[in-house]
Amino acid sequence: MHNSGKRLILIELNEINFDVVEKYVAADVGRFPALAKLLSGAKVRTTSEENYEHLEPWIQWPSVHTGCTFAEHGIFRLGDVVGKKMPQIFEQLEQAGCKVGAISAMNAENRLTNPAYFVPDPWTQTPSDGSWWSRALTEAVSQAVNDNAQAKITPKSALQVALALVRFGRPRHYLRYLQLVLASRRKSWLKPLVLDLLLHDVHWSFFNAKRPDFSTLFLNAGAHIQHHYFFNAEPLRGKVANKNPEWYVKPSDDPVADVLGIYDLIVGECFSRTDTEVILATGLAQKPYDRLKFYYRLNAHADFLRSLGIEFTGVYPRMTRDFLIEFDTEAQASAAQAVLASVQVKIDGRALFGEIDNRGKSLFVTLTYPEEITDLTEYVVGNKVQLLKPVVSFVAIKNGMHQPQGFAFFTSGVQAYAPEDMTHVSNIGKCILNYFGLQSHAVR
Repeated sequence: MHNSGKRLILIELNEINFDVVEKYVAADVGRFPALAKLLSGAKVRTTSEENYEHLEPWIQWPSVHTGCTFAEHGIFRLGDVVGKKMPQIFEQLEQAGCKVGAISAMNAENRLTNPAYFVPDPWTQTPSDGSWWSRALTEAVSQAVNDNAQAKITPKSALQVALALVRFGRPRHYLRYLQLVLASRRKSWLKPLVLDLLLHDVHWSFFNAKRPDFSTLFLNAGAHIQHHYFFNAEPLRGKVANKNPEWYVKPSDDPVADVLGIYDLIVGECFSRTDTEVILATGLAQKPYDRLKFYYRLNAHADFLRSLGIEFTGVYPRMTRDFLIEFDTEAQASAAQAVLASVQVKIDGRALFGEIDNRGKSLFVTLTYPEEITDLTEYVVGNKVQLLKPVVSFVAIKNGMHQPQGFAFFTSGVQAYAPEDMTHVSNIGKCILNYFGLQSHAVR
């Protein structure tokens, strides 16, 4: 067992590019004090997969959680962790006598016998710890995140989020919550930051009450905002070829700076704890995209599939443009694949669903059409021509693309277990096991 006797928190600050953060910190000294202190401390750069199609957070975070590369764990899609045999650090630590908690860890399956707490990510079909608050948070966050493209939150979810804010929102953050909610009427990108701050407060409350030995907190607003508004980041202006249109975001707005304001608060609070060691990791990171690309999402997945005459047993929205369809038979899946592959946008003949992964009795589908969809855009299926805009919602213009290099930071008590610079991100998982005196179960 580790010598310090201190508990350990892993903050999964998904895809944040700390090379860009460093430019913000240097340009305005004192604006982001916690991030400046973080950058001055113990850190390593991580690497991940070389193949671009394998640079996805739902691949890299399982690498952290299992201590394995993609070639070893084989988890390719969001939600694919369910049913995999590869051991995760969560159950390995529990089996060694540690108490474990997790809030929204991406593509992680709840295999814990007695979790301190477990709130799954919004996309993975795995149970929460079963407590009332965890179940309510799981339901509300999943609905809010998966319907974010339509800015639609159900009354039930709105009530659950409001109750969670009352129950878990810390008084020191009340003003910040109010500012974010009021400003989000014009700056829609602030809504995910409300959720990240709430998840931080939920984690703070659970961590203090349940006192686990190890806990993880996954935050995704920064990745989401980089993907959609990276061109507007102050350090990148004039240095990237593309600009966002003014109808999308004002040239004077900097959503990335808004993210860093909230993350500075969260990082400052987590790293100021004297009773806990902290690792902050990004999994991978983003760099500016090289062209303009539009993202859309189906409004009502089940209704759309029925309109095409597709028979299915279940459909599950995943992140942004992706969804999983389940069938009773392989023949139904193959028939559905043929129909979906035939859907074309009339104006240019391009496929609406350019990626369809047939897994036997299920299809993993991505709405890949990259051009702007107007009131006149139509799609064609067989002899039927329909307007496309009513069945999809605009999500964003892609601004950020994944890069294999990530970042990790360590407090002094866990620094000795940190991997070498520029080693695979899976070594973060091994570092955590080593801190608790365990060896990774990864097969070499």
